[in-house]
Amino acid sequence: MIDLEERILEKKSFFNRLVFIYLLFGILFSILLYKTYSLQVSSFSDYEIASLKNRTREVLVQPTRGVIYDRKGNILVNNVPSYDLIIKPWKIENLDNFIEKISEIISLDKKEIDYIDENFNKKALYNRELTIKRNLTTDEIARFEVRNFRYPNAFIDVRYSRQNKYPYLFSHAIGYVGGVSNEQLNEILINQEKEQKETLFKYSGGFLIGKTGLENIYDKSLRGKFGKKSYEVDASGRFLEEIEFIKPKNGINLFTSLDLAAQKEAYNQMDNRRGAVVALELESGSIVTYLSTPSFSVNSIANGMSTSEFNSLLEDENKPFFDRAAQGRYSPASTIKPAIALYGIKEQLIDWEFSIDDPGYFILPEDQRVYRGWKEGGHGTINLSQAIIQSSNTYFFSLAYKSDINKLTNHLSDYGFGRNICSDCFNPDIGLLPSPEWKMNNLNFGWFKGDTVNLGVGQGYMSATPIQLAYYSAFLANKGIMNKLSFIQHENKKVDVSNSASKIQKTDWDKIHKSMIGVIEDPRGTAKRLKSLKSYVVAAKSGTVELVSTETKEDYKIIRENKGNRDHAIIIAFGPMPNPKYAVSVVIENGESGGSVAGPVAIAVLNKLITE
Repeated sequence: MIDLEERILEKKSFFNRLVFIYLLFGILFSILLYKTYSLQVSSFSDYEIASLKNRTREVLVQPTRGVIYDRKGNILVNNVPSYDLIIKPWKIENLDNFIEKISEIISLDKKEIDYIDENFNKKALYNRELTIKRNLTTDEIARFEVRNFRYPNAFIDVRYSRQNKYPYLFSHAIGYVGGVSNEQLNEILINQEKEQKETLFKYSGGFLIGKTGLENIYDKSLRGKFGKKSYEVDASGRFLEEIEFIKPKNGINLFTSLDLAAQKEAYNQMDNRRGAVVALELESGSIVTYLSTPSFSVNSIANGMSTSEFNSLLEDENKPFFDRAAQGRYSPASTIKPAIALYGIKEQLIDWEFSIDDPGYFILPEDQRVYRGWKEGGHGTINLSQAIIQSSNTYFFSLAYKSDINKLTNHLSDYGFGRNICSDCFNPDIGLLPSPEWKMNNLNFGWFKGDTVNLGVGQGYMSATPIQLAYYSAFLANKGIMNKLSFIQHENKKVDVSNSASKIQKTDWDKIHKSMIGVIEDPRGTAKRLKSLKSYVVAAKSGTVELVSTETKEDYKIIRENKGNRDHAIIIAFGPMPNPKYAVSVVIENGESGGSVAGPVAIAVLNKLITE
C-alpha cells in the first residue's frame, strides 16, 4: 500500500525543484536579454568606438622645420630635399627578381642590398614602406621616371635634411639640430596633445630638436606641429586603406637680424684666430654680427659625424665648441675707462678740466704698492679727455681710488656688466662684476682699496663677455638708452634711461663721444692706425688685457715667448659719427694690441654695415 503522505512529499519536492529550475533559467535568460540590450542599445557607441580602434591605426606625420633668414632675406638654414627610392614590400612577390630588375637602372651596393634583405619581411608583414636607396642623383631619377611603369611597387619620394648654407659662419649664433630623447619627445607630443606612435618622417634623421643657438631658443616655433594619418588595418595590423589625414603644421620661418655680409667679413678678418666679434644695430638693439672663432661645421654635427671626428673637436685645444661671444670671460681692460670717467663726472669727483701729473705709475697710499701704466715715463700733465685718448692708466688709477666701490659697481651694472643683456642668446654667461660681498663669499678675503684701483682700468677680478662689451659700446653710443639685445627683427621701444645714465648731462655724453673719436682721429690716440681704414668718423676705445703681470718690457718679452701668455687684444667702437648706427666689440685672444690687431677687424665689420 502506497503511503499517501510520501507521495505528497515527493510531489512537493518535485515542484520545488521545478520552480528552482524555472527561476534559474529565468535569471539566465534575463542576463542574456540584458547583455543583448547592452551590446545593441545602451553601450553600442562604446563598443563601436572600441571596435573602430581595433580596426584603425593612427600614424604621426612629421612637420618640416621653419627656414631661417638673415635680415636681408638671405636663406641661412633650409630644409634640403634628397630623393629616395622607396618600395611597397607587401606587393612584391619575388624580392630577388625585383632587385635584379631595379639594379638594371639604379645600382645598389652590397650594404644597401643587405639592408633590404634584413628589413623586407618585417616591412611586408605590416604593409610598411621600405627605403632602398637614398640621395638619388638626377641621372638615377631620370632613368627611373622614364621606366617607372615597369615598377608599380616602387616610387621616388622626397626626404629632407637640415642644412646651414654657411655652416662655419653661424655655428654658434644659429646652432644645430639633433636627435631627441624619449623624454624630450614625450614632452613635445604631450604639449601638442598627441601620443608617441609610429611616424611618417620627412627628415632622414628622424625626430629633430634644436640643440644649441637659435635652433634651440626658437625650437618650439621652428618645429611646427605633427599631423596624423588614420588607416584601416586587418587583424594582423596591415594597412588596408587611409581613412583620415590631418596635415602637419609646418614650423614658422625665423627672420633674424643677422647680416650675412658683415658675418662673412668678420669670419674672414678673424682668420680662425681665437676670439669673438659682436655687432649691434643701435636703434633696435638687434644683433647683426655674432661670431666666435674657431668654429666648426654644424652640418657635420646635425647630419652625421663619426665618433673620432667628434672627439677630435672636443679635444681640440682651441675649443671650437666654446661660444666665446656669449660665454668667454675677458677683462674689459682700458675699454672700461669711458664708463669710469662718466662715474667720476656723475659723482663730481672730477670734471673735464681736472688734470694730474702722470709719471707712469700710481702709488697706493695705504701700503705704497706701485700700479704701473703702459707707457714708461707716463703721459705728463693730462686731463680727462686726453686720458681717454692716450689711455692713461695713472689717471684712472687715481680716479678709481677716490671711488666708492658699491656705487661704482652699481654704475657699471647699468652699462651691462655683471648681468644678462640678451633676450635670446643661448646659455649666456653674465661675466663678473666684483663686489666686497662677492670677494668675501668666494675668496674669504676682505676688499682692498687696491682692488678698486685695478677695477678703474678694467683689470683685477672683473670680467665681461664680448656681447656685454658690444652692449656697453651701444649704451655709450646711445647716451644711456638701450634695448635688451635680440637676434630677431622687431620694433622694440627703447627702455627707460638707467638711473646712473639719467644723472649724466648731454654735454658730458658729447664730450665722451669726442674723446672716443680722438682715440682714432687724434695723432696721440691709441688706435690712430685705424684712421686710414675708413671714410667716416668712428668713436672707439681699445684695450690690452694683461694675462701675466710684469714689471718691465724686458720681462714681458720673455713671457710672450709662450703665445698663451700674450695679452688679449680688445676694442669697442661705434659709428658713423655724429649719428652712430652700429656698435661693435672685438676680442682676439693673445692678440696683444687692441688698436692694431682687434681694431682692423672692428673697422672692417663697420665698413660692411655702413658703406655697403
